[in-house]
This record gives sequence, C-alpha cells and structure tokens, in this order.
Amino acid sequence: MNPLIVSFSGIDGAGKSTQIQKLREYLAAQGVPVRDLAFWDNVVMFPRLRAGFSRRVLQSDGNVGTPDKPADRRDKNTQNAPLLLGRSVLHFFDVVNLRRIVTRAKAENSGVVIFDRYIYDQLAALPMQSWWARAFARLLLRVAPKPDLSYVLDADPEVARARKPEYPLDFMRKYRSSYLELRKMANLQLIRPGDVEEVHQAIVDCFRN
Repeated sequence: MNPLIVSFSGIDGAGKSTQIQKLREYLAAQGVPVRDLAFWDNVVMFPRLRAGFSRRVLQSDGNVGTPDKPADRRDKNTQNAPLLLGRSVLHFFDVVNLRRIVTRAKAENSGVVIFDRYIYDQLAALPMQSWWARAFARLLLRVAPKPDLSYVLDADPEVARARKPEYPLDFMRKYRSSYLELRKMANLQLIRPGDVEEVHQAIVDCFRN
C-alpha cells in the first residue's frame, strides 16, 4: 500500500516544526508508521554549495535568530535578476530530484511520509507579484509530484518574525502573500493562525477528511 504524502509549508516562524511533531505523535498513537523528510536535507540539489554561496558571497548569517539577538539572513530575501535566474534553474533541478524522492518513498514506505517544506516553499521566495514568477511557478507545479495533502500554515508576519527574527518584516509580508497566491494556484490546504492546539486540531480535522 502506497503511503500518504503530506507536506507542511509556510513562512519562517509559522510553527511548522511544532505541528509536524504533533501530527507525528498523533499518528503514532493511532499505530500509523511515519517517515519524515526535510526538503533542504533530503531533496534540494547542491545544498552545501548553496549554503556556502549564501555565507561567503551574500554574507548571510546562518544562525537562527532570537528576540534578543536577531539574525541577519541574506539568502532567499536577497533578490536581483542574476540571483533569481540562478535560483530558478536550481528549483527546476530540485523538482526533478523531488520526483525521484517521492517515487522511491511510495515504493519503499507505507503509512505517512511528512515533508518539512516542499517545492512550494522554494517558489514562495520568488517575487510572485511578477508575471514571470507566476508563469514559472505554474510550470514547475505541473512537473512536481503533488502530495496527497499539502498544508500551508498561515501566520501574521509580525508574530512570526517575533518568534524567528531572521528576515526583514517587509520581506516576510511579501513572503506570506506569495504563499497565499500559491495556495490558489496549487489548491493547498490553508490553516488559519491560532494557538498550538487550535492549529493542531485543524490539521487533524483536514487529515481525517
């Protein structure tokens, strides 16, 4: 029996890690085997090269920010024509590898496979207000394997940045808008903001249906 493929997406600080853990515990209590896959660790192509480019060329702070010591990240929020072109090429390779990973997961596993981020998170960092970014996203969405259930955890950018102060607030607002655009394009399941238990219950309700 093929596993159920589930993905979690959303802006940094939306609570993805917390909700993935809670869904994993819920499924384990039901006796459902679960496998976790992190998009950056298990799917993206050339991760070390990309991380090294951000650190050495873009001078990005790779740390996770805290309220008393915000990080100064310069990676997906740094956008100009050459960088966007390069990322678009890399995203295409990511989708090709994603197809391979999902095919293998379906052949080797049963139960539920949970992706911590998906190709939607890569696309959301593009300037989706631009026609070319939307056209490119539609192209990759046609090629990418669609999960059985794709969650987008919505969050107020100010609240999310207070949890993980890594990126400028202006970028966080645009980032959220991109997710809302992708939600319509890819028919993703939007989970409204709430406290941890409210969000978990909404996730479980969608899973049961």
